[in-house]
Amino acid sequence: MKALFCYDGPLKKDENGLYYDIVLNDRMFERYFKVCDKLELLIRVKNVKGDDIKGKMSQLTNPDISVTECPNLASVSGMIKNTYKVKKILEERIKTADLVFIRLPSTIGNHAVDCCRKLNKKYLIEVVGCPWDAYWNYSLKGKLAAPFATYMMKKRIKSASHVLYVTNEFLQSRYPTKGKTIPCSNVELQPCESDALQKRFAKIDSYGDNTKYVIGTAAALDVLYKGQQYVIEALGKLKEQGITCFEYQCIGGGSGERLKTVARECGVEEYVNIVGQLSHDKVFEWLTNIDFYIQPSRQEGLPRSVIEAMSRALPCLGAKTAGIPELINPSCVFSNSKKEPEEIAKLLCDMIKDKERMKKLAEENYNEAKKYERDTLIKRRTDFFKDYAQV
Repeated sequence: MKALFCYDGPLKKDENGLYYDIVLNDRMFERYFKVCDKLELLIRVKNVKGDDIKGKMSQLTNPDISVTECPNLASVSGMIKNTYKVKKILEERIKTADLVFIRLPSTIGNHAVDCCRKLNKKYLIEVVGCPWDAYWNYSLKGKLAAPFATYMMKKRIKSASHVLYVTNEFLQSRYPTKGKTIPCSNVELQPCESDALQKRFAKIDSYGDNTKYVIGTAAALDVLYKGQQYVIEALGKLKEQGITCFEYQCIGGGSGERLKTVARECGVEEYVNIVGQLSHDKVFEWLTNIDFYIQPSRQEGLPRSVIEAMSRALPCLGAKTAGIPELINPSCVFSNSKKEPEEIAKLLCDMIKDKERMKKLAEENYNEAKKYERDTLIKRRTDFFKDYAQV
Protein backbone atom coordinates (compact mmCIF):
# COMPACT_ATOMS: atom_id res chain seq x y z
CA MET A 1 0.00 0.00 0.00
CA LYS A 2 1.32 3.43 -0.99
CA ALA A 3 0.84 6.58 1.11
CA LEU A 4 1.50 10.25 0.49
CA PHE A 5 2.61 12.78 3.08
CA CYS A 6 1.75 16.36 2.06
CA TYR A 7 3.29 19.31 3.88
CA ASP A 8 5.19 22.56 3.29
CA GLY A 9 8.27 21.42 5.21
CA PRO A 10 10.83 22.31 4.03
CA LEU A 11 13.23 19.40 3.82
CA LYS A 12 16.87 20.37 3.35
CA LYS A 13 18.83 19.01 0.38
CA ASP A 14 22.61 19.11 0.08
CA GLU A 15 24.75 19.35 -3.03
CA ASN A 16 24.73 15.53 -3.34
CA GLY A 17 20.95 15.34 -3.53
CA LEU A 18 20.60 13.93 0.01
CA TYR A 19 17.71 15.05 2.19
CA TYR A 20 17.96 16.14 5.83
CA ASP A 21 15.88 17.53 8.66
CA ILE A 22 15.76 17.65 12.45
CA VAL A 23 12.13 16.55 12.92
CA LEU A 24 11.16 15.11 9.53
CA ASN A 25 13.46 12.11 9.76
CA ASP A 26 13.36 8.33 9.34
CA ARG A 27 12.26 7.81 12.92
CA MET A 28 9.31 10.20 12.63
CA PHE A 29 8.13 8.67 9.35
CA GLU A 30 8.10 5.17 10.86
CA ARG A 31 4.55 5.82 12.09
CA TYR A 32 3.14 5.74 8.56
CA PHE A 33 4.64 2.36 7.77
CA LYS A 34 2.16 0.83 10.22
CA VAL A 35 -0.40 1.16 7.39
CA CYS A 36 1.70 1.40 4.20
CA ASP A 37 4.68 -0.17 2.44
CA LYS A 38 5.85 2.90 0.50
CA LEU A 39 5.76 6.55 1.52
CA GLU A 40 6.09 9.48 -0.85
CA LEU A 41 6.73 12.96 0.51
CA LEU A 42 5.18 15.86 -1.41
CA ILE A 43 7.07 18.71 0.13
CA ARG A 44 9.00 21.92 -0.39
CA VAL A 45 12.79 21.59 -0.39
CA LYS A 46 15.49 24.07 0.57
CA ASN A 47 18.99 23.68 -0.84
CA VAL A 48 21.77 23.86 1.75
CA LYS A 49 25.49 23.18 1.97
CA GLY A 50 26.42 19.85 3.51
CA ASP A 51 28.97 21.49 5.79
CA ASP A 52 26.23 23.69 7.28
CA ILE A 53 24.08 20.75 8.43
CA LYS A 54 26.67 18.05 9.13
CA GLY A 55 26.11 16.66 12.61
CA LYS A 56 23.10 18.93 13.15
CA MET A 57 20.37 17.17 11.15
CA SER A 58 19.35 13.60 10.35
CA GLN A 59 19.61 12.25 6.82
CA LEU A 60 16.63 10.48 5.28
CA THR A 61 17.93 7.00 4.48
CA ASN A 62 14.84 4.76 4.40
CA PRO A 63 14.73 3.25 0.86
CA ASP A 64 10.92 3.05 1.04
CA ILE A 65 10.65 6.85 1.35
CA SER A 66 10.71 8.91 -1.84
CA VAL A 67 10.61 12.69 -2.22
CA THR A 68 8.65 14.65 -4.79
CA GLU A 69 9.72 18.28 -4.59
CA CYS A 70 6.99 20.92 -4.76
CA PRO A 71 7.71 24.47 -5.93
CA ASN A 72 7.82 27.20 -3.30
CA LEU A 73 4.46 28.64 -2.23
CA ALA A 74 5.85 30.47 0.81
CA SER A 75 5.63 33.94 -0.77
CA VAL A 76 3.10 35.95 -2.77
CA SER A 77 5.28 35.72 -5.89
CA GLY A 78 5.72 31.99 -5.31
CA MET A 79 1.97 31.48 -5.05
CA ILE A 80 1.35 33.42 -8.25
CA LYS A 81 4.08 31.60 -10.14
CA ASN A 82 3.81 28.08 -8.74
CA THR A 83 0.26 27.33 -7.55
CA TYR A 84 -0.79 25.75 -10.85
CA LYS A 85 2.37 23.59 -10.91
CA VAL A 86 1.77 22.39 -7.34
CA LYS A 87 -1.85 21.51 -8.10
CA LYS A 88 -0.79 19.47 -11.12
CA ILE A 89 1.84 17.59 -9.09
CA LEU A 90 -0.66 16.89 -6.32
CA GLU A 91 -3.35 15.64 -8.69
CA GLU A 92 -0.92 13.33 -10.46
CA ARG A 93 0.49 11.83 -7.26
CA ILE A 94 -2.77 11.62 -5.30
CA LYS A 95 -4.39 9.64 -8.12
CA THR A 96 -1.86 6.84 -7.58
CA ALA A 97 -2.00 6.85 -3.77
CA ASP A 98 -3.93 4.51 -1.49
CA LEU A 99 -3.68 6.77 1.56
CA VAL A 100 -3.05 10.50 1.94
CA PHE A 101 -1.73 12.11 5.14
CA ILE A 102 -1.98 15.90 5.13
CA ARG A 103 -0.25 18.06 7.72
CA LEU A 104 -1.77 21.48 8.46
CA PRO A 105 -1.20 24.35 8.59
CA SER A 106 0.53 24.32 5.21
CA THR A 107 -0.26 25.75 1.80
CA ILE A 108 0.61 22.48 0.07
CA GLY A 109 -1.62 20.75 2.60
CA ASN A 110 -4.57 23.02 1.78
CA HIS A 111 -4.25 22.23 -1.92
CA ALA A 112 -3.89 18.52 -1.11
CA VAL A 113 -7.23 18.53 0.75
CA ASP A 114 -8.93 20.23 -2.21
CA CYS A 115 -7.41 17.74 -4.62
CA CYS A 116 -8.49 14.74 -2.52
CA ARG A 117 -12.04 16.05 -2.46
CA LYS A 118 -12.00 16.60 -6.19
CA LEU A 119 -10.74 13.04 -6.81
CA ASN A 120 -12.93 11.52 -4.08
CA LYS A 121 -9.83 10.23 -2.27
CA LYS A 122 -9.83 9.62 1.47
CA TYR A 123 -7.38 11.62 3.54
CA LEU A 124 -6.31 12.14 7.16
CA ILE A 125 -5.39 15.57 8.49
CA GLU A 126 -2.77 16.13 11.18
CA VAL A 127 -3.25 19.50 12.90
CA VAL A 128 0.12 20.60 14.27
CA GLY A 129 -0.25 24.37 14.67
CA CYS A 130 -2.45 27.44 14.51
CA PRO A 131 -2.22 29.75 11.48
CA TRP A 132 -3.98 32.57 13.34
CA ASP A 133 -1.23 32.73 15.97
CA ALA A 134 1.52 32.22 13.40
CA TYR A 135 0.40 35.03 11.09
CA TRP A 136 -0.99 37.45 13.67
CA ASN A 137 2.26 37.52 15.63
CA TYR A 138 4.54 37.72 12.59
CA SER A 139 4.07 41.08 10.88
CA LEU A 140 1.54 43.63 9.61
CA LYS A 141 1.12 41.57 6.45
CA GLY A 142 0.62 38.56 8.67
CA LYS A 143 -2.22 40.28 10.50
CA LEU A 144 -3.92 40.81 7.16
CA ALA A 145 -3.41 37.17 6.21
CA ALA A 146 -4.40 35.64 9.57
CA PRO A 147 -8.23 35.75 9.16
CA PHE A 148 -8.08 34.25 5.66
CA ALA A 149 -5.59 31.51 6.59
CA THR A 150 -7.62 30.59 9.66
CA TYR A 151 -10.88 30.43 7.72
CA MET A 152 -9.34 28.25 5.00
CA MET A 153 -7.97 25.79 7.56
CA LYS A 154 -11.22 25.64 9.54
CA LYS A 155 -13.14 24.96 6.36
CA ARG A 156 -10.91 22.05 5.36
CA ILE A 157 -10.79 20.45 8.81
CA LYS A 158 -14.51 20.71 9.52
CA SER A 159 -15.55 18.11 6.93
CA ALA A 160 -12.54 15.75 7.21
CA SER A 161 -13.34 12.16 8.17
CA HIS A 162 -10.23 11.72 10.38
CA VAL A 163 -8.32 14.46 12.20
CA LEU A 164 -5.37 14.01 14.53
CA TYR A 165 -4.60 16.94 16.84
CA VAL A 166 -1.28 17.35 18.63
CA THR A 167 -2.98 19.11 21.56
CA ASN A 168 -5.56 17.83 24.02
CA GLU A 169 -7.89 20.83 23.84
CA PHE A 170 -6.56 24.00 22.21
CA LEU A 171 -6.46 23.12 18.52
CA GLN A 172 -9.65 21.04 18.81
CA SER A 173 -11.57 24.05 20.11
CA ARG A 174 -10.22 26.43 17.48
CA TYR A 175 -10.39 24.06 14.49
CA PRO A 176 -13.26 21.61 15.14
CA THR A 177 -14.30 18.76 12.86
CA LYS A 178 -17.38 16.62 12.31
CA GLY A 179 -15.18 13.57 11.75
CA LYS A 180 -13.35 11.17 14.04
CA THR A 181 -10.59 12.70 16.14
CA ILE A 182 -7.72 11.78 18.40
CA PRO A 183 -5.42 13.87 20.59
CA CYS A 184 -1.90 12.57 20.00
CA SER A 185 1.28 14.56 20.38
CA ASN A 186 3.68 14.73 17.49
CA VAL A 187 6.48 14.41 20.04
CA GLU A 188 7.73 10.91 20.82
CA LEU A 189 10.21 10.51 23.63
CA GLN A 190 12.42 7.59 24.38
CA PRO A 191 11.80 6.31 27.93
CA CYS A 192 12.76 9.05 30.39
CA GLU A 193 16.10 8.46 32.08
CA SER A 194 15.36 6.77 35.39
CA ASP A 195 17.77 8.95 37.35
CA ALA A 196 16.89 12.28 35.69
CA LEU A 197 14.71 13.39 38.57
CA GLN A 198 17.25 12.56 41.27
CA LYS A 199 19.95 14.37 39.31
CA ARG A 200 17.71 17.43 39.10
CA PHE A 201 17.01 17.31 42.84
CA ALA A 202 20.75 17.17 43.53
CA LYS A 203 21.32 20.13 41.20
CA ILE A 204 18.61 22.15 42.95
CA ASP A 205 20.09 21.28 46.37
CA SER A 206 23.44 22.65 45.21
CA TYR A 207 22.09 26.15 44.52
CA GLY A 208 23.51 28.84 46.76
CA ASP A 209 23.73 32.61 47.10
CA ASN A 210 26.29 32.90 44.30
CA THR A 211 24.65 30.53 41.82
CA LYS A 212 24.42 31.64 38.21
CA TYR A 213 21.14 30.24 36.93
CA VAL A 214 21.01 29.26 33.26
CA ILE A 215 17.70 29.70 31.46
CA GLY A 216 17.29 28.09 28.04
CA THR A 217 15.06 28.21 24.96
CA ALA A 218 15.25 25.86 21.98
CA ALA A 219 13.63 27.51 18.96
CA ALA A 220 14.43 29.09 15.61
CA LEU A 221 16.55 32.15 16.36
CA ASP A 222 15.33 34.45 13.61
CA VAL A 223 11.57 33.85 13.88
CA LEU A 224 9.93 36.79 15.65
CA TYR A 225 7.01 34.89 17.17
CA LYS A 226 9.29 32.46 19.01
CA GLY A 227 9.60 35.25 21.56
CA GLN A 228 13.18 35.00 22.85
CA GLN A 229 13.32 38.80 22.78
CA TYR A 230 10.85 38.95 25.68
CA VAL A 231 13.16 36.91 27.89
CA ILE A 232 16.05 39.20 26.98
CA GLU A 233 13.91 42.22 27.84
CA ALA A 234 13.07 40.55 31.17
CA LEU A 235 16.80 40.22 31.91
CA GLY A 236 17.13 43.94 31.21
CA LYS A 237 14.42 44.72 33.75
CA LEU A 238 16.09 42.44 36.31
CA LYS A 239 19.41 44.19 35.75
CA GLU A 240 17.74 47.52 36.49
CA GLN A 241 16.78 46.01 39.86
CA GLY A 242 20.37 44.89 40.47
CA ILE A 243 19.57 41.21 39.80
CA THR A 244 22.23 39.67 37.54
CA CYS A 245 22.21 36.00 38.55
CA PHE A 246 20.67 34.74 35.28
CA GLU A 247 22.22 33.75 31.96
CA TYR A 248 20.00 33.12 28.94
CA GLN A 249 21.08 30.54 26.37
CA CYS A 250 19.31 30.26 23.01
CA ILE A 251 19.76 27.23 20.76
CA GLY A 252 18.28 26.73 17.31
CA GLY A 253 18.83 27.43 13.65
CA GLY A 254 19.49 30.91 12.35
CA SER A 255 22.02 33.70 12.83
CA GLY A 256 20.61 35.17 16.03
CA GLU A 257 21.71 38.67 15.00
CA ARG A 258 18.30 40.12 15.84
CA LEU A 259 18.49 38.72 19.38
CA LYS A 260 22.03 40.01 19.81
CA THR A 261 20.76 43.46 18.87
CA VAL A 262 17.97 43.22 21.46
CA ALA A 263 20.55 42.17 24.09
CA ARG A 264 22.72 45.20 23.27
CA GLU A 265 19.74 47.54 23.46
CA CYS A 266 18.76 46.10 26.86
CA GLY A 267 22.32 46.26 28.17
CA VAL A 268 22.51 42.51 28.85
CA GLU A 269 24.91 41.26 26.17
CA GLU A 270 27.08 39.54 28.77
CA TYR A 271 24.07 37.58 30.05
CA VAL A 272 22.82 36.32 26.67
CA ASN A 273 24.52 33.44 24.87
CA ILE A 274 23.37 32.63 21.32
CA VAL A 275 24.53 29.01 21.12
CA GLY A 276 23.11 28.15 17.69
CA GLN A 277 22.09 24.80 16.25
CA LEU A 278 22.80 21.61 18.22
CA SER A 279 22.36 17.97 17.21
CA HIS A 280 19.47 16.16 18.88
CA ASP A 281 21.76 14.27 21.25
CA LYS A 282 23.52 17.48 22.21
CA VAL A 283 20.16 19.12 22.92
CA PHE A 284 19.44 16.58 25.67
CA GLU A 285 22.90 17.11 27.12
CA TRP A 286 22.26 20.85 27.11
CA LEU A 287 18.86 20.39 28.79
CA THR A 288 20.47 18.37 31.56
CA ASN A 289 22.95 21.17 32.27
CA ILE A 290 20.66 24.22 32.33
CA ASP A 291 18.51 25.22 35.33
CA PHE A 292 15.21 26.43 33.83
CA TYR A 293 13.52 26.03 30.47
CA ILE A 294 11.31 28.79 29.05
CA GLN A 295 9.06 28.83 25.97
CA PRO A 296 7.98 32.43 25.28
CA SER A 297 6.34 31.70 21.90
CA ARG A 298 3.34 33.51 20.50
CA GLN A 299 2.60 30.54 18.21
CA GLU A 300 2.91 26.79 18.87
CA GLY A 301 1.14 23.48 18.59
CA LEU A 302 2.28 21.28 21.43
CA PRO A 303 5.96 22.24 21.63
CA ARG A 304 8.43 19.38 21.40
CA SER A 305 11.12 21.35 23.17
CA VAL A 306 8.99 21.83 26.30
CA ILE A 307 8.22 18.11 26.55
CA GLU A 308 11.87 17.23 26.03
CA ALA A 309 12.82 19.70 28.78
CA MET A 310 10.23 18.17 31.09
CA SER A 311 11.73 14.72 30.47
CA ARG A 312 14.93 16.07 32.04
CA ALA A 313 12.92 17.16 35.11
CA LEU A 314 13.47 20.82 34.33
CA PRO A 315 11.26 23.47 35.93
CA CYS A 316 9.57 25.07 32.89
CA LEU A 317 8.01 28.46 32.22
CA GLY A 318 5.86 29.17 29.19
CA ALA A 319 3.54 31.64 27.51
CA LYS A 320 -0.22 31.23 27.48
CA THR A 321 -0.03 30.01 23.91
CA ALA A 322 -1.69 27.03 22.23
CA GLY A 323 -0.86 23.75 24.02
CA ILE A 324 1.78 25.12 26.41
CA PRO A 325 -0.68 25.57 29.34
CA GLU A 326 -1.75 21.93 28.85
CA LEU A 327 1.77 20.84 29.78
CA ILE A 328 3.05 22.91 32.68
CA ASN A 329 1.88 24.07 36.11
CA PRO A 330 -0.49 27.09 35.85
CA SER A 331 1.76 29.07 38.21
CA CYS A 332 4.49 28.92 35.55
CA VAL A 333 2.39 30.33 32.70
CA PHE A 334 2.71 33.99 31.70
CA SER A 335 0.59 36.02 29.29
CA ASN A 336 1.60 36.52 25.67
CA SER A 337 1.01 40.26 25.89
CA LYS A 338 2.95 43.50 26.28
CA LYS A 339 3.41 42.63 29.96
CA GLU A 340 5.30 39.46 29.08
CA PRO A 341 8.82 40.70 30.04
CA GLU A 342 7.60 41.95 33.45
CA GLU A 343 5.82 38.67 34.16
CA ILE A 344 8.86 36.62 33.14
CA ALA A 345 11.12 38.68 35.41
CA LYS A 346 8.81 38.16 38.39
CA LEU A 347 8.43 34.42 37.77
CA LEU A 348 12.19 33.95 37.61
CA CYS A 349 12.74 35.85 40.84
CA ASP A 350 9.99 33.90 42.61
CA MET A 351 11.37 30.60 41.33
CA ILE A 352 14.86 30.90 42.81
CA LYS A 353 13.51 31.80 46.24
CA ASP A 354 11.97 28.37 46.84
CA LYS A 355 13.96 25.18 46.29
CA GLU A 356 11.06 22.98 47.39
CA ARG A 357 8.82 24.53 44.77
CA MET A 358 11.50 23.91 42.14
CA LYS A 359 11.63 20.25 43.17
CA LYS A 360 7.84 19.97 43.05
CA LEU A 361 7.74 21.42 39.53
CA ALA A 362 10.62 19.19 38.44
CA GLU A 363 8.75 16.10 39.64
CA GLU A 364 5.46 17.19 38.05
CA ASN A 365 7.14 17.80 34.72
CA TYR A 366 9.08 14.54 34.78
CA ASN A 367 5.91 12.53 35.42
CA GLU A 368 3.94 14.45 32.77
CA ALA A 369 6.66 13.80 30.19
CA LYS A 370 6.20 10.04 30.62
CA LYS A 371 2.81 10.38 28.91
CA TYR A 372 4.72 11.24 25.75
CA GLU A 373 7.00 8.23 25.69
CA ARG A 374 7.19 6.63 22.28
CA ASP A 375 5.53 3.29 23.04
CA THR A 376 2.51 4.95 24.67
CA LEU A 377 1.84 7.22 21.71
CA ILE A 378 2.58 4.67 18.99
CA LYS A 379 -0.29 2.38 19.94
CA ARG A 380 -2.84 5.18 20.13
CA ARG A 381 -1.76 6.70 16.81
CA THR A 382 -1.48 3.35 15.03
CA ASP A 383 -5.03 2.34 16.03
CA PHE A 384 -6.30 5.64 14.59
CA PHE A 385 -4.31 5.22 11.38
CA LYS A 386 -5.66 1.70 10.93
CA ASP A 387 -9.21 2.91 11.42
CA TYR A 388 -8.63 5.51 8.70
CA ALA A 389 -6.94 3.02 6.35
CA GLN A 390 -9.86 0.61 6.57
CA VAL A 391 -12.61 3.16 5.83
